[in-house]
Amino acid sequence: MPDAALHNWLVPDWPAPAGVLAVCTTRSGGVSAPPYASLNLGDHVGDAPAHVATNRAIFQRAIGARPVFLQQVHGTQVLKLDADTPDGSVADACVTRAAGVACTVMVADCLPVLLTTTRGDCVAAAHAGWRGLAGQDGVGVLEATFKEFCTLAQIDQGWVATEIMAWLGPCIGPTAFEVGDEVRQVFAAVDRQAVQCFNALGPGKWLADLAGLARLRLRALGVDHIYGNDSAAAWCTVGNASRFFSHRRDRVSGRFAASIWLRA
Repeated sequence: MPDAALHNWLVPDWPAPAGVLAVCTTRSGGVSAPPYASLNLGDHVGDAPAHVATNRAIFQRAIGARPVFLQQVHGTQVLKLDADTPDGSVADACVTRAAGVACTVMVADCLPVLLTTTRGDCVAAAHAGWRGLAGQDGVGVLEATFKEFCTLAQIDQGWVATEIMAWLGPCIGPTAFEVGDEVRQVFAAVDRQAVQCFNALGPGKWLADLAGLARLRLRALGVDHIYGNDSAAAWCTVGNASRFFSHRRDRVSGRFAASIWLRA
């Protein structure tokens, strides 16, 4: 994907089949002015609509597929995409078997998660902030996406470990994500191992490892092949201002996107 290299975008380093393509954009390659410079793909953050439209056209041209931009609400709804799915559909994750339709999530601190199969016949993308990741009674956006993905891909639960792989994109890192006791408690109530993803910062304050929490949730579902964000500093949106948008850092911020699609 030459345009990805040109724009300094991230191309997942994982053993996905040749027919599965994926990319995660950065701030680079668009036309938006500060504070949205330059490839802001979010149409809900105050950027000039014409700039967002141009940026989305640049992105679509670069990947050679149609990205479907969701209206994300930090929930757990999963949408099945086809060629006619409109932009702005309310969901925080999407799945498809349709070639040339890119499952796409926008982020600026939350964690993008991409899924595919070893057969390369189905793809999914999920937007995982802490609320969506936690969900209700341990059923969050990853669990909801996993269920829809397995149904669409016709994967038997017993074959999950060998048939599904996941890639985690950039997100707010474990040295920047300050949360309260209530966040730690909601994850620990579901999985005691989750306490390992929190480091004490002060009375009632913790530093949380969002990518680490996602890895725990994926492994609990049987997904062992997990690539990308390992919680190292290079993946932190807050700490890499020249490369990534960050709402926590800047308050007024653009959005970058992670997409996965089947070659048309």
